[in-house]
Amino acid sequence: MSDETLIKAARDAAKHSWSPYSDYAVGAALRFEDGAVITGTNIENASYGLALCAETVAVAKALGEGRRGGLVAVAVVGPSDKGDGAPITPCGRCRQVLNEIAQLGGTDPRVLCVGADEVREVTLSQLLPHAFGPAHLD
Repeated sequence: MSDETLIKAARDAAKHSWSPYSDYAVGAALRFEDGAVITGTNIENASYGLALCAETVAVAKALGEGRRGGLVAVAVVGPSDKGDGAPITPCGRCRQVLNEIAQLGGTDPRVLCVGADEVREVTLSQLLPHAFGPAHLD
């Protein structure tokens, strides 16, 4: 699967966003070593602190399906007509949540941060250096 296809999956996921408070639809798509793609979208709540980010929803779906590691790539997209159109990156919580599933499989996935006119590619370890993970609890 190409990066463009993964980004399209994230865009398609964003169409299902429940974001009536921020009006900021986000989609995420996770690609695994076996080629599977799991998507998620942000889900807001009237009690703002209970909102779920797209990446967190996708990781929860993947873990709920029994996936333990194997994460090789992530695409994150937001609305191209908000802000300055710069690529969006996962928030701090999502970086940690992505790190959990990545460390379970010993991977350092590529993260495609998509903006209106640019895709910024970084590794998860670049977004979250010196990460805390499952190995710290042994």
